[in-house]
Amino acid sequence: MAEATQGAKGFLGWVERSGNKLPDPVFIFFWLIGILIAFSVGAALMGYSAQHPTQLDEAGNPVIISAVSLLSPDNIRRLWVEMPQTFTHFHPLGYVLVVMLGAGVAERSGLFASAMRQAVRGAPKFLLTPAVAFVAMMGNLAADAAYVVLIPLAAVLYAAAGRHPIAGITAAFAGVSGGFSANLLPGQLDALLFGITQAAVEASGLHPGWVANIAGNWFFIAAMLIVFLPVIWFVTDVIVEPRLKRFSPADGEAMTNLGDADAPLKPEEKKGLGAAGIATLLIIALWVVFVFMPGTPLIDEEAPIPEARLTPLYQSLVAGFFLLFFVSGWAYGAAAGTIKNHRDVVKMMAASMADLAYYLVLAFAAAHFVAMFNWSNLGLIFAVQGAGAIEQSGLPLPALLVLIVLFAAGINLFIGSASAKWALLAPVVVPMLMLLNVSPEMSTAAYRVGDSVTNIITPLMVYFPLVLTFAQRWRTDFGLGSLTAAMLPYSFWLMLAGLGLTFAWVFLDLPLGPGAMVDYTLPTAPAGPATP
Repeated sequence: MAEATQGAKGFLGWVERSGNKLPDPVFIFFWLIGILIAFSVGAALMGYSAQHPTQLDEAGNPVIISAVSLLSPDNIRRLWVEMPQTFTHFHPLGYVLVVMLGAGVAERSGLFASAMRQAVRGAPKFLLTPAVAFVAMMGNLAADAAYVVLIPLAAVLYAAAGRHPIAGITAAFAGVSGGFSANLLPGQLDALLFGITQAAVEASGLHPGWVANIAGNWFFIAAMLIVFLPVIWFVTDVIVEPRLKRFSPADGEAMTNLGDADAPLKPEEKKGLGAAGIATLLIIALWVVFVFMPGTPLIDEEAPIPEARLTPLYQSLVAGFFLLFFVSGWAYGAAAGTIKNHRDVVKMMAASMADLAYYLVLAFAAAHFVAMFNWSNLGLIFAVQGAGAIEQSGLPLPALLVLIVLFAAGINLFIGSASAKWALLAPVVVPMLMLLNVSPEMSTAAYRVGDSVTNIITPLMVYFPLVLTFAQRWRTDFGLGSLTAAMLPYSFWLMLAGLGLTFAWVFLDLPLGPGAMVDYTLPTAPAGPATP
């Protein structure tokens, strides 16, 4: 087998070699489950616990979160009885299977190959990385669909341009996940996080009547995109891609034979692209009808805030991508002659599921580790106790903001959900910073920086196994160490850029969004009636 990289030296080379010497990732998760079980038993015996920052019991006393042994009768029963549900309810599984059913048709019919070749033919290849990074960060508006759609497409795009497809995967992964909050537009994540911020302010009683501004981080997240874009560009082209060995389709089971990127398309390929373009416009028109037709099935008219009205539309994008790839792929194949009848379509869909066989096995192990970690309550206790330690540190404001960013990044290695972490941290962090004259919007912004940058280096991130599967389709020897070593430079440089951005914002006292500033002053009590 060829060496994994060209001159795998230094720290990243050590990470890659060490990581690839570990057992298969499936068995790594099984070993982690064993370690987790032992740790949960010890934590439960020692009475490891924390006081929940917001929840009260029926008597009005704070709820105590206690470590739960995974060998308790309830958890043993839960493990064996709920095993099918634990697997099938694994968050990304349904998204992956649905989208890949359609993508299998678009891929095997030749649509992806022809479209990507046409897109990059004659285009400057040095602009490919910033284009992919920009689309990936903007793709966060589509949430989970961005992982399933953009990351494998970036690999095809790079291969079509004669560049290493795994560099495309890492650039897209860094944009979608490492730049999770970066965007030019507020989206559903803003609505979710600021809803939690609002609840934290209300629970503190420090500012009765304070109303969260859903666009309170708009300027900040737009700046994140502008700052993160050159970082991802630099890391991809200067650090990551030079470490990858020269790509050859023989190294892995690439999605398709892309041929010469600069070769003109054949007449049948042009005909297929025309048919696929018409099909794409029809699917887009269908979704527009669903949004604006009477009854608006993809708009929630009863949503409590205007921004949340688009939630059904965002949630429908996975199904929309399935239909888009399926219909456009079939249209391309029928026009180009690569699909003769409906049986060919079924075979292509079945072949796409076969490509996901390893991912399904890996997802089974990962799903149980993530679920059992949640059952133990250890992640919640780590978050609550860590936030309490920050509150009691007494550090100056700049150091405190750094600590919050770093703490959010560290907790992110264990708890993947952005909203779950913020629900635990906000009741402590937001009032604490309000007392230091820092606005709730700034608290939320600092948390978002830390929450994003370590997504790409933890196997507990639910899409990490999927990204590894995408990479192994192009290079079979690409292991867990290879992916970790590839993503570590992104995480490091994005962290530095995010901390620099946070410092600059506070130092210059820039507006975080419309009407949202860094500085904050607690309201004073209203004056009493004048003395006659």
